[in-house]
Amino acid sequence: MVLGKTTRRAFLFGAAAIAGGAAFGYWYVATPYPNPLQGALAEGETTFNPYVKIATDNTITVIAPRAEMGQGISTTLAAMVAEELDVPLEALKVEHGPASWAYYNSAMIEEGGPFAFYDESVTAEIMRSVMGGVSKIFGLQGTGGSASTRDGFVKMRQAGAAARLMLIAAAATRLNVSAGELKTSAGRIVHEPSGRSLAYGEVALDAAKLSPPADPPLKQKSAWTLLGKPQKRIDMLAKVTGAPIFGMDVVLPNMLFGTVKLSPRFWAKPAKVDLSKAEKMPGIIKIVPLQTHYGHGFGIIAENTWAAFKAADAIEAEWDAPEYPLDSAAIAKVLTDALSSPDGSAMRNDGDVDVAFADAPAEKLVEADYWVPYLAHAPMEPMNATARLKDGVLDLWAGNQAPTITRRLCAIALGLAEDKVNIHTPSLGGGFGRRVEADFSLCAALMAKETGERPIKVVWTREQDMRQDAYRPAAAGRFQARLGDDGLPVALDMKISSPSIIASTLRRLFPSMSPLGPDKTIVDGAYNQPYTIPNYRVTGIAAPVTIPVGSWRSVGNSFNGFFHESFLDEIAVAGKTDPVDLRRRMMADYPAAMKVVEKVAAMAKWGEKLPAGKAKGIAFCLSFGSWVGEIVQVAQTSSGIRLEKVWIAVDVGTALDPGIIEAQLISGAIYGLSAATGQEITFADGMVEQSNFHDFDAMRINQCPEFEVAILENFHKMGGVGEIGTPPAAPALANAIFALTGKRIRSLPLGKEIAFA
Repeated sequence: MVLGKTTRRAFLFGAAAIAGGAAFGYWYVATPYPNPLQGALAEGETTFNPYVKIATDNTITVIAPRAEMGQGISTTLAAMVAEELDVPLEALKVEHGPASWAYYNSAMIEEGGPFAFYDESVTAEIMRSVMGGVSKIFGLQGTGGSASTRDGFVKMRQAGAAARLMLIAAAATRLNVSAGELKTSAGRIVHEPSGRSLAYGEVALDAAKLSPPADPPLKQKSAWTLLGKPQKRIDMLAKVTGAPIFGMDVVLPNMLFGTVKLSPRFWAKPAKVDLSKAEKMPGIIKIVPLQTHYGHGFGIIAENTWAAFKAADAIEAEWDAPEYPLDSAAIAKVLTDALSSPDGSAMRNDGDVDVAFADAPAEKLVEADYWVPYLAHAPMEPMNATARLKDGVLDLWAGNQAPTITRRLCAIALGLAEDKVNIHTPSLGGGFGRRVEADFSLCAALMAKETGERPIKVVWTREQDMRQDAYRPAAAGRFQARLGDDGLPVALDMKISSPSIIASTLRRLFPSMSPLGPDKTIVDGAYNQPYTIPNYRVTGIAAPVTIPVGSWRSVGNSFNGFFHESFLDEIAVAGKTDPVDLRRRMMADYPAAMKVVEKVAAMAKWGEKLPAGKAKGIAFCLSFGSWVGEIVQVAQTSSGIRLEKVWIAVDVGTALDPGIIEAQLISGAIYGLSAATGQEITFADGMVEQSNFHDFDAMRINQCPEFEVAILENFHKMGGVGEIGTPPAAPALANAIFALTGKRIRSLPLGKEIAFA
C-alpha cells in the first residue's frame, strides 16, 4: 500500500530517468566516469583521480568542482582532501576544474523523492539510492540544494586518502622498505628508522602508475586536524585584494563586447522591430536575433560595453502579447482561484482531515489565507559570459552553477559535439540559484558565431538582469486548524498553490522532458516538517502561470516556512499556548528538532519580561537536512520597527567548518529578512516593473540586526548549510511584529503594511 501510494506520488523528474536507469542497469551506475584531468596535464604533473593532481615540483592541486559564490565551498572541499592527504590547507592550490560528468552531484537530488528527511523507512532509502543513481546517469554537475558538502564528504576524503596510500606505496619501493614502516606529514613520506623522507612530488609520477585502492580507510572524526574546525578561507585574499577572479574580469586578446535586449514579455516574439538607429550608433558592429528555450531578443555586438548598452536602448521593438496574465492582480487571482480547485496532490495526509473538521465547533477553528510575491535573485554580479568560437571549438567563461547542463545546451545551440565545448567556471559574484540557468551563456555562445572567431564578452545591464530572471514563484496558501481542549491542533489542513518550479525549469533546461507527477517544491517546507498532528494534510496545487520560475535560495521552503510557521503562531495564540511550548510538544517524536528549539529559546532567554516596545518571535524549519530555529527581537522606534537581534540554533549533524556555517546562517537570514521586509517583483502589461536596487533593495548594514549562532551536532545524518538560514527568517520576524503590535500580517513584503527603521 505504501509503495503504491509512493508510486502515485512519484516525484517530478522524467520518465527518461527511470527508463535510462533500467536500460543502463546497475553496471552503469556503479562504473566510474573517466578522469577528466588525464588529457590536460602540464609537464611534470600527474593525476590520481578526478580531484587530485600532484606535480614533480610538489605543487598539489585539488579540484573542487562546485561553484564558489561566496559560500566557502572551495575551502571545505579542499579541507576534506587535505585532511586525508595529510597536508596543510595552505599547501593546496584549488581549482574548479572542467565540466565533467565525473563530478556529478548525487546529493543534489537524492532527497528529490516525496519523503521527509527524517523518514528512514526502507522505501525512502530505496528512493534515495535510486535518485543518487539518476544524478549519475544524467551527469548532473551542479551547485545547489545545499548539497555540496554532503556530496563531497566521502568522495573528496576518499580522493585524498587514495592518493596518500599510492604515494606511500611508491615511496616504499623507492626506499626499499615496507609501506607499513612509512608515515606522512605535511606533504612528505617519512621513514623514521632511517631518517629518510621524500616529498610527495618526488614520487608522484611513479605513484600515479599504481592501481588506486578501491575503498581506502578514512580517518575517524576524533583524529581530524582540519575538519570540524574553522579554516582560513582560501578565496579571501583574492577577494579583498580585488584580484580578477570573476566572470566580469575575463579579458582575452582582440576581444569584442556585447549585451542583449530580450523580450520584456516572457516567451513573446517581436511583432515589429526597427534596428536602424541602433545599428548606426558609434562602436556597433552587428545586431543579431537571438532565439533560445528562454525566449527571444537581440544580441548587440560592439567595440565596447557602453556602446552596446546604448544601442540596446535604441532598439525599437513591439512584442507579442504574453501567454500569462498581464498584471499582478490577475496573476494573484489565478493562484487564489487554484486554492478552490479539486486538483492537487496531498504530499502529507495523516489521519482523516475531512472527518476531523466535519463536526468542529466554530470556536475551535483557526483559518487564514496567506500570500507571497515573486522574487528576483539579484546577485551583485550581473549576468555575464565570455565566448570564443574558433576552429570549431567553443570556449565559454561564465560563472555558472551547472557546468554540464551549460555545456550540453551550448553544444546543441551551436550544433557542436559536447567534447568541442569547454566550460571555464570562475568565481561567482553571487548565485542563489540564478546561475543554474544557461540563458546568459547561450546568448554569448550564439553571439560568438557572429564575431569571426574573435572572443566576445557579453554583459547584461542590471535592468536586464532584474527583468529577465527565473524568479522565486509567487504562492498563495489557505490554512485551517482545529484545536483540541489542550490548545494543540488535532487537525491541520494546508492548501498551497504556486507555479511549478520543476515544470518551468524543464521547459528551459530539459525541453525534451515532460514533468510527471506532483511538484514537491510547491509544498517543501510544509509537508515535511517534524511535527506530530493526528490529522495533518498538506496539498500542493500547480497554478497555470508560465512566468519563468526557478530555484531561489531555499526554493519552496522560502515561502512555506513563512506560511507554516506563521500559521503555527496563529494556532498558539488561538489556543493560548506559548509558541515555544507549542512546538516542543508537537516535536516530541523528533528529538533533534526539539533540542534546536530548546537551544534557541535558551539563547534568547525566551519568556523573560522585555521592556515596553520590544518583542520576540520564533520560527523553525527543517530544510536540506538541517534543523534550524530562529528568534527575532524587534523594537518600536520613532522611525519604525527596528530589528535588534537574531538568535539562530542549527543542527547540521556534522559541522565541517563552524566558521563557514555561522557565516552562511547569517547570510541566509539576511537574505530572507531582506525579502521579508521590502522585496517583491510585480507585473504590469506583462512586464516586470522593478529594474534595479532602488526598487528591489536588500537590507543595508545599518538595518541588519546583531546575530548569535549556536551549532549542534545531534542528528546522525549531515545536513546542508547554504540555504537553511532563509526559511525561518520571515516568519520569525512576522511573529515578532505580531507580538509587538498585535497586527497579524499574512502577506509579504511586510514593509507594505508597516515601516521599518
